[in-house]
Amino acid sequence: MKTGLTKQEKTTDIWFDEKEPLIHIRTHNTALKKRLLAYSRCYPAICQQTDADPETGCMEFDIEKGRFSFRLTAPYSEERREKARQYARENNAADRLK
Repeated sequence: MKTGLTKQEKTTDIWFDEKEPLIHIRTHNTALKKRLLAYSRCYPAICQQTDADPETGCMEFDIEKGRFSFRLTAPYSEERREKARQYARENNAADRLK
């Protein structure tokens, strides 16, 4: 979707405090919008779409605390990266032989 916004202007904002039971999410991110929209359709008591702006492509959602999380991942060690490379080489070669 062409919105006229720069990538820097296409933000994702997540608001919550310790008092309120809901997290408010405002995003332009297509993958996140699709995931939240699908979730809101499956679980309308837990997550609701509250607003959408077709001009900018922005959508807003409210979701219960405890249903939304961030995943922090540690960087891979050089040893783990080398094992992943080796695994990919072996499986890629095997796939070509099929």
